[in-house]
Amino acid sequence: MKKGKLSLVLLLALSLSLTLAASSWARPWGCGPGAMNLTTEQAGQLFDLKQKFLNDTASLRKEMMLKRTELAALWRAENPDEKQILAKQKELNALREQMQEKAVAFKMQARKICPQGPMGKGQGAGMGMGGPGGMGMAMCPGGGMGRGGGW
Repeated sequence: MKKGKLSLVLLLALSLSLTLAASSWARPWGCGPGAMNLTTEQAGQLFDLKQKFLNDTASLRKEMMLKRTELAALWRAENPDEKQILAKQKELNALREQMQEKAVAFKMQARKICPQGPMGKGQGAGMGMGGPGGMGMAMCPGGGMGRGGGW
């Protein structure tokens, strides 16, 4: 009987874990243009603006990825050179600063289209830092460069 109870407990724990994981991906807050109360025109303008931002920053995002790869290689060296690492980190930081400037411009333009922001006043959305490519877009809570940053 102990083996059966242990199996049941493990099964329940696995089920709970999978349920929690699935709910975190489901975005229960209602993300997306529909949750933002946008007009069809606003949704189209925001889509076009986002696409322009992605196109305009593609080479910058690629360069950032290459610098991160180079920095990782410097750290993996048998005897890492502190000066080389710091120099590469400064290069990467300069690229991040450029990206942040472009993100601010994007958010200011988006705010002109949708003044109340994606989830109402005070709620943030913006440029997510995660994802496979580094910079990503997020129009939902938790995806911005800071909490409650708004456009």
